[in-house]
Amino acid sequence: MSRLHATAAATAISIAASGTYNPPPPDNCTSRNENESLAETDESTLAYNDLRPDDILAALEELGFHCDGRFLTLNSYENRVYQLGIEDGSPVVAKFYRPGRWSDAAILEEHEFSAELAAADIPVVDPFVRNGTTLHHSGHFRLSVSPCRGGRAPDLDNKTLQRQVGRLIARIHLQGEIKPFAHRPRFDIESFGYQSVDYLLDNEFIPVELDETYCGICDHLFQNIEACFDRAGNVGELRLHGDFHPGNVLVAGEQVHIVDLDDARSGPASQDLWMFLSGDRQEQTPQLTTLLQGYTEFRDFDARELHLIEA
Repeated sequence: MSRLHATAAATAISIAASGTYNPPPPDNCTSRNENESLAETDESTLAYNDLRPDDILAALEELGFHCDGRFLTLNSYENRVYQLGIEDGSPVVAKFYRPGRWSDAAILEEHEFSAELAAADIPVVDPFVRNGTTLHHSGHFRLSVSPCRGGRAPDLDNKTLQRQVGRLIARIHLQGEIKPFAHRPRFDIESFGYQSVDYLLDNEFIPVELDETYCGICDHLFQNIEACFDRAGNVGELRLHGDFHPGNVLVAGEQVHIVDLDDARSGPASQDLWMFLSGDRQEQTPQLTTLLQGYTEFRDFDARELHLIEA
């Protein structure tokens, strides 16, 4: 698959999905509003790259959280997340959002979904409301603040816990199918596949001498992925957690907390199940069986979606 082939394939999928093709404008054809938006993003990115502890503490103080000096950086791939001690109160978790990844509307929609799940007694950790909103601005930074919930990683060999997780996923999906997202995208081959390949090639992240090999592997991979979707057929889509892996589930005794809906998108239900599977097919089969035993206590599972889970 050449660079041209990768771009053409992505374009073909876009045309098939929408029925139309709008060619991109020339590189130098950028509106004034777009230039202003790009400038704002660049400034925010520079500030984000230089985010310092005093910026974090100041942002929390502006929201009425009086920090006591305890400060812990938490693991996060996309954003910057910190646990902070609060005077005469429980610790909180502050998330500073990476510029350019999500719009304000998309972040607020994630927060609304979290609040909707919490209102249905699903144990998600949703952000605090301050000044009538869950998304806050401090200088160039956007942030949210949530309660701190402790716990350990789930024991993936515990079948009782596996069934409990299956039930929780089903309950999330029951809420998720009530209405669609308006501002958050879908899980699809176009955005996670073709666009990702185009980005790597266009920005020359792949050494030139490996281009042909890389493109050939991607071409073979996409053919097989598309065949999986063809076998699955027209499966339903709903609002998902999106990144439901063991690291986003905290277990404290019999209590389970679900965190980090930052990757919430629309897609098939299987997206929230497969990341709890590990090992080869022989090991994954009983794990999935136990998850689905819990899941189907609350919601039916379309068996065609098994074609979308790695064998």
